[in-house]
Amino acid sequence: MKRSIDRILTTHAGSLIRPPAILSVLKAEAYGEPYDEQAFASELKGAVRGVVQQQKDTGIDVASDGEFGKVGWNNYLMERLEGLSLPQRMLASGFRFPGQDRASFSDFYAQYDRIQYRQWLPEEIAEVSRPRSVRWFCTAPLKYKGQAAIQRDIANLKAAMAETGVEEGFLPVVAPGSLEATHPNEYYPNDEAYLYAIADAMREEYQAIVDAGLLLQVDDAFMPTLYDWMLPEKSLPEYLKFTELRVEALNYALRGIPEDRIRYHICWGSWNGPHVSDVPLKDIVHLLLKVNAGAYSVEAANPRHEHEWMVWQNTKLPEGKVLIPGVVTHSTNVVEHPELVAWRIANFARLAGKENIIAGTDCGFSQHWNLIRTHESIQWAKLRALAEGAALASKQLW
Repeated sequence: MKRSIDRILTTHAGSLIRPPAILSVLKAEAYGEPYDEQAFASELKGAVRGVVQQQKDTGIDVASDGEFGKVGWNNYLMERLEGLSLPQRMLASGFRFPGQDRASFSDFYAQYDRIQYRQWLPEEIAEVSRPRSVRWFCTAPLKYKGQAAIQRDIANLKAAMAETGVEEGFLPVVAPGSLEATHPNEYYPNDEAYLYAIADAMREEYQAIVDAGLLLQVDDAFMPTLYDWMLPEKSLPEYLKFTELRVEALNYALRGIPEDRIRYHICWGSWNGPHVSDVPLKDIVHLLLKVNAGAYSVEAANPRHEHEWMVWQNTKLPEGKVLIPGVVTHSTNVVEHPELVAWRIANFARLAGKENIIAGTDCGFSQHWNLIRTHESIQWAKLRALAEGAALASKQLW
C-alpha cells in the first residue's frame, strides 16, 4: 500500500456513477431478468477503462473500477453466493430500512424516499412501478460461486490501470456483518453460524483480489448504522457486544492476508438526512482499530461527523497504519472549496502524522445501481476539489 511520503495521496470510497448502458443491465440483474452477458462484458470493460482514466485525469492516485460490475455495494453477492434467493414477496412489496432516525423524522422520510432512489437516474431506467429495493434471503448453505465475476472485475481494473498508468488500484467488497444485515438468515441455526458461513464463503473473493496484486477494501457501512436500527430497544453496551462478534468474523475471513493490502471502510449510511441518532465515532473507534487492516477509511466531511477528527487527539493511530478520512462528502451537491479540503487534511495530519494520511471521500457516489447521490458532473467536481485540496495541503505540510 502506497503512503504519503512526499505529498498527500488521494483516493475515494469506491463506487462511482455508472453509465446508462451498464445501469440497464444492472437493473435487469437486480430483479432476476435476462440480459446479454457477452454484450455486457464488452461494455463493462470499456466503461472501466474510461472511468479509471477519468480518475487519473481528475487527480486520484488510488483508483477503483467504480464498482461498475455490481448492482450494489452489498447486494452484489446475489450473483456470487449460492444459498441466496429472492422471494416473490420482495418483488411484490419491496423493502424499507428501519431505524430511530426514520421514526423521529417520519414525515421527512416519507417524502425523501420517493425521490432518493429516482433522482439523477436516466428516465428510461427509473421505472416508478418497481419497488425501491429488494432483499435476498439465505435459504440454503452458502458457497462462493463468483470466481468468473471477480476475475472479470480484476482483469478489467488491471487492464485499465496498465493502459492509463495508474499505479495502485483497489476493489471494494462487503464485510460479513454488512451482508448479514440486509440478507436475512432463514437457514443457519443462529447468527454466529451464519456470520462465519459468510466469512468462509467471502474469503475466496478477498484472497483473489490480493493475490492479483490489488488492494482489498472491505466495506462495512452497517457496522455503525446498526446502532440506529437497534434503538431504542438495545443499549450502547449491547450494540458494542453485538458489533464485536461481527469484527471477529471479519478478522476470521481476513486471516493470512497481509494487513498492508487491506483497507477497511465505515460510514453512517451517509444519506442526506438528519442522522441525529448516529453512534459517535468515539464510542466505536476501538472496534474500528480491532480490524486487521492496514488502512481505515472513515466518514469525516458531513456536518454530523466533521468534528470527529478530534477523536484522534485521544486515540492514537497504531504504528504502521494509515487513516483515510473523508474530506469531501457525497451527501450534498455543494462542492467543497479546495482550501476547506486542505484544512481538513491538515487537522488529521497534525494528529496522526502526514505520512499516515490519504485523502478520501465519505462514501461512494452510487452505492446501488438505482441510488445516485449527486449529479455526475458534481461527483467529478468534488473529486477535483479533493485532489486540489490535497495539493494545497501538501505544500503546507512539506
